[in-house]
Amino acid sequence: MVPTPTPPSTTPVRGCRSPEFTTSEADGGWSDGGYYVHNNMWNAAEAGPETLRACAYDNWYVESSQPDSTSVKTYPNVHKDINDQKGKPFNDYSVIRSTFAGRGPGVGIYDVAYDLWLNGVGDGKGVSELMVWTENLKQQPSGDKLATYTAGGISYDVWADDSGYVAFVSRSTQYSGSIDLKAMIAWAIGKGLIPPNPTVNQIGYGIEFCSTGGGKARFTLTDFSVTMS
Repeated sequence: MVPTPTPPSTTPVRGCRSPEFTTSEADGGWSDGGYYVHNNMWNAAEAGPETLRACAYDNWYVESSQPDSTSVKTYPNVHKDINDQKGKPFNDYSVIRSTFAGRGPGVGIYDVAYDLWLNGVGDGKGVSELMVWTENLKQQPSGDKLATYTAGGISYDVWADDSGYVAFVSRSTQYSGSIDLKAMIAWAIGKGLIPPNPTVNQIGYGIEFCSTGGGKARFTLTDFSVTMS
């Protein structure tokens, strides 16, 4: 009898057993290889404890304990700052592409997502935020669902609000892959959701924790890269 083959893992077999960096601080972070790994417990008034342990910018995990409510509490992530967050014009690039591999805990409420900041970083007049959700458990973006975007055989529901926020929500779970971010930004510009030729200031990938289901939950990242030219 021929044995049934074991399917390949959806994320690379990789562990972080001897962390180079550990933090439980709300704004704790670590620079490595041109990237920044950030605990980013930005909603500190509502957030529970969270500890991030990193072996490299593309090999880290976070353990988080968040209460049962629907607001986003934290966004532990790895990101690349462009020109020290001052950014460079979108039209200067022919390629903006990224690889990723990350897996949420499968409990609670969360989304695993890219977070791109355009025309600035954070709150501010004229700033746009474009997200790409690769995994989603019981979470819903801000705004309204406006359209569908398809690329590389993956379909996304596109949500937007009037604050400059756009979210591409994958209809299927992606634990790893490669994404053409330039094409997504260009599509959003063409639909009038983002101003023409914005600066690209920051590109990040991580998990937005709302709830961890009453206990401790882990997010593990095993690949991340950004290629811009």
